This record gives sequence, C-alpha cells and structure tokens, in this order.
Amino acid sequence: MAPMVHGLEAEYFGKIKFTYLDADDSRTQGFQRALGFRYQPEFYLLDAGGQLLKKFVDFVSQDEFESVFAQYVQ
Repeated sequence: MAPMVHGLEAEYFGKIKFTYLDADDSRTQGFQRALGFRYQPEFYLLDAGGQLLKKFVDFVSQDEFESVFAQYVQ
C-alpha cells in the first residue's frame, strides 16, 4: 500500500498532511493507545485539532481514501 499512499500524499500536498507512525517504536505507544491501534495497516484521518474523523483498518483502495478525503477537503 505504500506506493499508493505516497501517491496520494503527492496528490493532496498542501491539503492533507500525511504523517507516518512507526508501530514498533515504543515512543509512539501513547499515541497508539489514544487512537485504538490494533492492526497493521491502520490509517487515521484527523482534523487540524487532532480529532479522529475516520479510521481505516486493513487494505484500503485509493477510491475509498479519495471518497473520504472529498468529504473534508475543499
């Protein structure tokens, strides 16, 4: 999924900030707990204030990402 996600990151540059969380890094455990992290891969769409808008679990198609993005990006 990485190539697709990186493509979306380029396409939505300046509209959506993509941040990558290393699930194996113990320094991120508090953030993982706050988001309810359980599986890899998981993707989270957060608003500018850090509130969870949508959580994606497992494989997500590009169309599914873009459909959700369209709800929040002008």
